[in-house]
Amino acid sequence: MPAVQRSEFLLALNQVANERGVDVEIVLDTVKNAILAAYKKDHSDIELEEYSTTLDKNTGEATIFHKDKNVTPPGFGRIAAQTARQVILQKIREKEKEAIIADYKLRVGTIVNGMILRFAGPNIIVDVGKTEALMTIPEQIPNEKYHLNQRLAVYISEIRAGLKGDEIIVSRSSNGLLEGLFKREVPEVAKGSVIIKNIAREAGARSKVAVFSNQQGIDPVGSCVGQRGVRVQAIIQEFGGVEKIDIIQWHENTKDYITQALSPAKQVRVELDKKIEKSAHVFVPAEELSLAIGRDGQNVRLASKLTGYAIEIEEEISIKKKSEEPKEETEVKTEKKEKKTVAKLKEEKIKESKEKKTDGEKTKV
Repeated sequence: MPAVQRSEFLLALNQVANERGVDVEIVLDTVKNAILAAYKKDHSDIELEEYSTTLDKNTGEATIFHKDKNVTPPGFGRIAAQTARQVILQKIREKEKEAIIADYKLRVGTIVNGMILRFAGPNIIVDVGKTEALMTIPEQIPNEKYHLNQRLAVYISEIRAGLKGDEIIVSRSSNGLLEGLFKREVPEVAKGSVIIKNIAREAGARSKVAVFSNQQGIDPVGSCVGQRGVRVQAIIQEFGGVEKIDIIQWHENTKDYITQALSPAKQVRVELDKKIEKSAHVFVPAEELSLAIGRDGQNVRLASKLTGYAIEIEEEISIKKKSEEPKEETEVKTEKKEKKTVAKLKEEKIKESKEKKTDGEKTKV
């Protein structure tokens, strides 16, 4: 008995398959399996392995067979048609999701504008255009406040397998977001005439960005800062104005690079440790010591991440101080010596007077 009476079903199937890029044969095979599953719901005692179905491509008619016997029940056509419709829609959704995921796989490592849709416990669901993405706790900025319908830039960090299939993971704490914002705000970075060599970031607090250019006439730091700081301020505002950004000049010479990385501290003297690899001793004047270390050691910590060197900071002892120390010691020694000489002279005079007195007494006798 025919299960689907109208051939328009198959025409619609072909049209949808062409528009969505779904293979018709795959869909038809899936529909056949779904029809058998629907048949088993009303006949729970049967073994599906002994049953088969056919689906006419031209008429859209479905028939159930037990071995070679037609066992299609009366009125099964409506159930078969409904099942086929559900399967096709499901296949279309799956194909659309696969196409979206494939598109976003090409966009991993870039930034997109998103909007917060809802909160899933501590995680955040973000609308990124064609689909939704997940922002987990490690990808969030610790001191940043989030609210519904908030628009913000996010970095597509990865696509990973989740409970409901592949998930797009976006980030606000990644270094990639900062680099992407520089590419968006600074044309020289986007074109490649200014290169971001490295980024050290404590999200929501402070970042250091090392930039370099091998093209004459281009100031890499000035290009990133912009006239009156307009470019870097646009990036800072993306983080609500709470994250400070230090832009420094990258140097091939390690000592110069470490010196730049410790800015805003000045008059820095760097000595590389020959015994310990990737280690440096930095000497800073007393008045620059707090700047070099930073609050809670943040400045030196970021400089160490940026350069890849373990940095130990010490106070620079000035030449004046060195010259004053021996002088003070000499004065003390001279003073002590003079005191000893005076005491000795007094002692000799007392002794001499005693001897004269004794001689006088002898003469009288």
